[in-house]
Amino acid sequence: MPKPARKKEKDPEGRMPLADHLRELRNRLAKAILAIVVVTVVAAFFYNDIINFLTKPILDSVGCAKTFEELARSSDNAQQCARITINGLLAPFTLALQVSLMAGVVFASPIWLFQLWAFVAPGLHRHEKKYAYAFVASGVPLFLGGGYFAYRVLPTTATVLMEFTPSGVDNLLPLDDLLQLVTRMVVVFGLSFELPLLLIMLNLTGALSGKRMLGWWRAMIMGITVFAAVATPSTDPISMLSLAGPICVLYFAAVAFSLLNDRRRQRRDAAGPADDEASDLDLTPEDIGEVETVSATRALPEQANTDRVNGYDDVT
Repeated sequence: MPKPARKKEKDPEGRMPLADHLRELRNRLAKAILAIVVVTVVAAFFYNDIINFLTKPILDSVGCAKTFEELARSSDNAQQCARITINGLLAPFTLALQVSLMAGVVFASPIWLFQLWAFVAPGLHRHEKKYAYAFVASGVPLFLGGGYFAYRVLPTTATVLMEFTPSGVDNLLPLDDLLQLVTRMVVVFGLSFELPLLLIMLNLTGALSGKRMLGWWRAMIMGITVFAAVATPSTDPISMLSLAGPICVLYFAAVAFSLLNDRRRQRRDAAGPADDEASDLDLTPEDIGEVETVSATRALPEQANTDRVNGYDDVT
């Protein structure tokens, strides 16, 4: 009977042939796609709840009344309202598919992120893995915090934008446009909260010092304020400060961390290499003219006897 093939031992440093890399990438992608498909199918049964959750803040602030009693009370109010619409016969099905797929990508993110990490991690050093864990552990809460702030300021933003609607004109808001607005706001706010993480990463790599970041504080505050004013088009300063305030706090926290890291790096460089570390090589060029002269004068020893024995002298 033929012996079973022995399982190849994995290289501790993650080295493998190109074919094995491609095969592993294919398996990781298949698992990630399968997870997204499964979660998408499950989310399709709850897509109405997902839509209601995403659109509830805006509908509570600018949605038109549904009942006759609410319609009678709202008729005395001059505030404009928006009616959610869906255009086309296939639009409901397409919308349900988009919402389910978006929910599948979001809720299956732990699985496909793990597959991505499992493919990249074998090629990283130990300290690089440590930094990667720290970035992921801090980046996810920061993104979720930014998304939460976007979810909270959306009603105020929608109310201000609705004030530009002329009187006596109905504002028909397509549901797909509303969902795109909510998604865009959540993504923009979430990425804006990743700013301190980017600054810390640049500092750890040595590309940006904490002192230089501290010197930019005036321009950074101005830029953050302008960004908050554009992202939250509201005349209410509370809505703008709800975004600008946390980003400024996170920016100064990143500056403080970078300053402490710079001091630690300076103390480490002053102490020199540790016992288990190799010292830096001195690559300063030197003049070797004198060395060549001395070596040339001492290239051959003096011959004590000039007689040859078997054709060889004292030197050879």
